[in-house]
Amino acid sequence: IEVMGRANPVWVHLEGFSGEALQVLQFDLYIQGFNFTNNVGAEYIITGSNNGNLVAKATDNLSNKNVKLSKSYANAPIRRQVHVFVDDFMKSLERKPICQTRIAFKGLTGQNSEIFFSDFDGQNAQQVTTDNSIVAAPAWAPGHSALYYTSYKLNHADIFYHDLSGSRKSFARYGGSNMSPAVSPDGTKVAMILSKDGWTDLYVCNSNGSDLRRLTKSPQDESSPCWSPDGKWICYASKEKEHRALRKISPSGGESKVISTGGVPNPTEPEWSPDGKWIAFTSQTRDFTICVVLSTGGEAALIAPGEDASWAPNSRTLICARRTGNGYVLSLIDAPTKQAKDVSRIAGSNSQSQPNWAK
Repeated sequence: IEVMGRANPVWVHLEGFSGEALQVLQFDLYIQGFNFTNNVGAEYIITGSNNGNLVAKATDNLSNKNVKLSKSYANAPIRRQVHVFVDDFMKSLERKPICQTRIAFKGLTGQNSEIFFSDFDGQNAQQVTTDNSIVAAPAWAPGHSALYYTSYKLNHADIFYHDLSGSRKSFARYGGSNMSPAVSPDGTKVAMILSKDGWTDLYVCNSNGSDLRRLTKSPQDESSPCWSPDGKWICYASKEKEHRALRKISPSGGESKVISTGGVPNPTEPEWSPDGKWIAFTSQTRDFTICVVLSTGGEAALIAPGEDASWAPNSRTLICARRTGNGYVLSLIDAPTKQAKDVSRIAGSNSQSQPNWAK
């Protein structure tokens, strides 16, 4: 298993690219654990040109110039062509591609916030809601162009289901607050945090809202549910005696079990990696830190400053919200090497947070 936070980058040499193509190529590779060197020290050499269309060839520098990939790309903006090439390069290395995926996030617009989605690097952002209110915690419905999120549009914390073609419907409008929707990997169930019975507890229901079931019953606050990729567990942050712990419980109910974070205090906002091996979480101390622990529990690795991490489909790149002087920026992190880059900010919004990566 990859050592989180202590891996060395894979060295690559780039030749023949310029301008936007070079910038995008460097960005896409860097946040997936690659770094750049001369043609002698590189494991892979990527050569090509970008005169309107991208032509690129990747060769393995360590095994007799074995050509991994040689392709030309056209009929798209140069940024898109580079994303497709990097995805093709990752597939040649038997890695999951991420450069044509999308993220959803919350963006501040003046006093209010709205839900947005964009390319994984923050480009081509589109506004989903116009609630002129407070919104929170967008969560993709797997396999659908649709989001669940919380909105105070009706002066109450309600969960909505929003198809990105434009239609939306109320999903959870119980008394008290309706927060933190999290969709099961097969899309058939939704976990959420409700306070309708007086305490802030974890509930689960079918994706059409039927068969609501209460999973926890605690006078302490539960928060931030997420699903294991096999759908057998829901991990959440539980508060007991002023201290938080990560716990997991079956969606059919039963006893919950603690997931040890190896002494890293106040774990919250867990996020299970798509390959099932890892849980990323936020350690709430004086500063907020993104950490990663084996999903079975154990010693946690501190990865980077930030909060609200979400995994890419490759189970190694994370996106999180990083605090700045006047708000938040979204930051991409390669968890094994800790290499990080901020994504583009969107126009008209001085703070973006609560990212969720489409799986």
